[in-house]
Amino acid sequence: MSIWSRIAQALSALASGEPLARLFERLRTPPERSVAFTIAVIALGAKMAKADGHVTRDEVRAFRRVFLIPPGEEENAARVFNLARQDVAGFADYARRVRAMFGAGDPVLFDLMEGLFYIAVADGSYHPEEEDFLARVAEIFEIGQREFRAMRARFVEGAEPDPYDVLGVDPGAPMPEIRSAWHRLVRENHPDRMIARGVPEEAVKLAESRLIAINRAWEEISDRAA
Repeated sequence: MSIWSRIAQALSALASGEPLARLFERLRTPPERSVAFTIAVIALGAKMAKADGHVTRDEVRAFRRVFLIPPGEEENAARVFNLARQDVAGFADYARRVRAMFGAGDPVLFDLMEGLFYIAVADGSYHPEEEDFLARVAEIFEIGQREFRAMRARFVEGAEPDPYDVLGVDPGAPMPEIRSAWHRLVRENHPDRMIARGVPEEAVKLAESRLIAINRAWEEISDRAA
């Protein structure tokens, strides 16, 4: 049985009334732990797409690009997505389950947040309900407001990025400290590192746009200091 078949089976148990906590307890050890994580990620993506009250084809296509679906598994993946949209568990429950699998600041959580932003704006608009959804998920993931603002500015049209937010430094920080933060972020967000983490191709493209924003922030701060 493929992982997608096992995921669909597990979500069917949820749809039949099995409590979310019991499901995750049952799937807490490898290799089933990967099933639990994938369920939580898919559920967040599905519920993100529905946050504004309806799911568009653009959002579904964005979901399929961010969350890699192997050839031959499209039917099982579609079933998982639909079950995740319909089950009664709230998105915060899934977010907490994902957060429990990783430590604070784990890059996987940032990758996931970017994927959710990508889905949110895929239909050409950004709704207050989607903002509330993403802000709550970021809070559960322990992603700070500064990082959240910087991420939003890269995805939401009209949201101007603050270069200090992008680099995660205070405006009054000395230039050597700002330069050090820039170098660290460039290393951490290099696409090769994301490939090593096994993220989908579309998420690697998101990392490339993140690097562009990081370098632009450094250039803007450097120009101000000149």
